[in-house]
Amino acid sequence: MKIVLSSNPYRDKGLRVALEARRVLEHAGAKTVMCLPFQPKKGDRLDLPRQLALSLLDKELPTADLLICFGGDGTILHAARDATLHGVPILGVNLGSVGFMAELERSELPLLAPLAHGMYTIEERMMLDVKVLRGERLISQDTALNDAVISKGSMARVAEMEVLADRVKVTTITGDGVIVATPTGSTAYSMSAGGPIVQTCALPIFTPVCAHQLTARAMVLAPERIVTVQLPRGNRKYLYLSIDGGKAVRLTGGDRVEIRRSDRPTRLVRLADRSFYQVINQKLGGVTQ
Repeated sequence: MKIVLSSNPYRDKGLRVALEARRVLEHAGAKTVMCLPFQPKKGDRLDLPRQLALSLLDKELPTADLLICFGGDGTILHAARDATLHGVPILGVNLGSVGFMAELERSELPLLAPLAHGMYTIEERMMLDVKVLRGERLISQDTALNDAVISKGSMARVAEMEVLADRVKVTTITGDGVIVATPTGSTAYSMSAGGPIVQTCALPIFTPVCAHQLTARAMVLAPERIVTVQLPRGNRKYLYLSIDGGKAVRLTGGDRVEIRRSDRPTRLVRLADRSFYQVINQKLGGVTQ
């Protein structure tokens, strides 16, 4: 059992939590490799152990049995794309604030020991394939575990866009933007914008953000639907697409964003015996009673 440990050095000072997890896993008989989830920014002074050998994720993932991420939900989202390409299951250890996607807290590291013997379950999570098209030209494409957000950015103006499902018009939105989320992302930005909380069924959720119309409502769509968000032709206002909170892609008049269910799911490791509703109460402060 080869387990890759990837810790966010900005949250895990000195990689102390990851090193403690390595001691637990190696004592149980697992082989471990330590990696950083991303390249540090130029000029950053990280608190890293001097004698610690660090490898690269893209080198280790093809032969890994499991990936453990230490950080907040952003660290897991960042790792999900690469891990999913290689079919590697992910387990998150929360070092952030909410950590809704994480399976364990830093105080629960002894629970990692059964991983060395393959004693865990896998939960598959839907992902979204997202493409930006300008005419018939592909501008960008990416994969989302949480959501694709089309918004007006920080400018004090409204955005206009048309939403279609399988090329049939669903609605026209005037407001701050729209969110197309997975069930995993239903407890993130979509929930804050008034969207429904959805457990694990594979379907996309469409949520308007601060729409300037009484008829705008969140919708839960069938899993096979292709959602298209299209900007009016001749529109001189720029909008922005962000995938899982990452770097924004600028959109202009006539651009369209096509979003569909990905053929590749993210595989999350489950160890703790917690129900979805227990996690909701614990992480989100009593959403359900």
